[in-house]
Amino acid sequence: MEIAEYTWLSVAPSPPGRWDLRLLGWRLRPEFRPQAVRPGLPTLLDWRIGFRCSDWTELPHKQAVIAVGVDEPEVRAQLIGEGFGDALSSQIALVELAARLLKLEGLDRKIPRQQRIGPVNLDLFFRDAQVDGKWIGLHPREFALLWRLAETPNRPVSRAELLRDVWRLNHEPETNSLEVHVSRLRAKLAVSHVGWIVETHENGGYCIGSRPHGEYLRVDRVEPMTQEYRPEQPRISQTHEFPRPRHD
Repeated sequence: MEIAEYTWLSVAPSPPGRWDLRLLGWRLRPEFRPQAVRPGLPTLLDWRIGFRCSDWTELPHKQAVIAVGVDEPEVRAQLIGEGFGDALSSQIALVELAARLLKLEGLDRKIPRQQRIGPVNLDLFFRDAQVDGKWIGLHPREFALLWRLAETPNRPVSRAELLRDVWRLNHEPETNSLEVHVSRLRAKLAVSHVGWIVETHENGGYCIGSRPHGEYLRVDRVEPMTQEYRPEQPRISQTHEFPRPRHD
């Protein structure tokens, strides 16, 4: 299964947060020159003034390119007429941007919108997972973590790889943020009785589990706690008596 990846063609090394598909689990490939764009890879062309590449007209395979930040309707129509896959305003929402990239000709067959791990179905648009048609309610980073593990289900993913691909860090942080997110992810999966999906590998890192390794406690209903005495134990009077002082 191929990893969701896109090219960011701009003078700026990375897109602004509202266009940063890494938040949806995609992998970024920044380029500064149109000639370096990989054929067939979905590409976002930064159309903002001051960030647009001066030689953008030399872009090959324009049908796989979306110009983003084009606020004039006439310019959007012109770019589409010149063969661009699409042209969008700066107000485009992140989820819609991902959907339009996936709809480009042929790309929907290369980049999956969904991944399935046993009974768990991951949805790239909603950044959440379903079990038996019910959403689990994953935090965006929990989703990105599970999506990354699902991309390589047959091999473990090291701590360094997860920090690089999910946290975008190339160094070991001084916190245990990865372990905390894995613990929270497992807890949410366990509520749907699929906590076995995320497994700690014996050689380090994490991987997709192949089968359940035991039963998980159901958390559907919790009986209220009451204070009761056992039948065999007599009640003990809670009175406090003090001996009278002696004057011998």
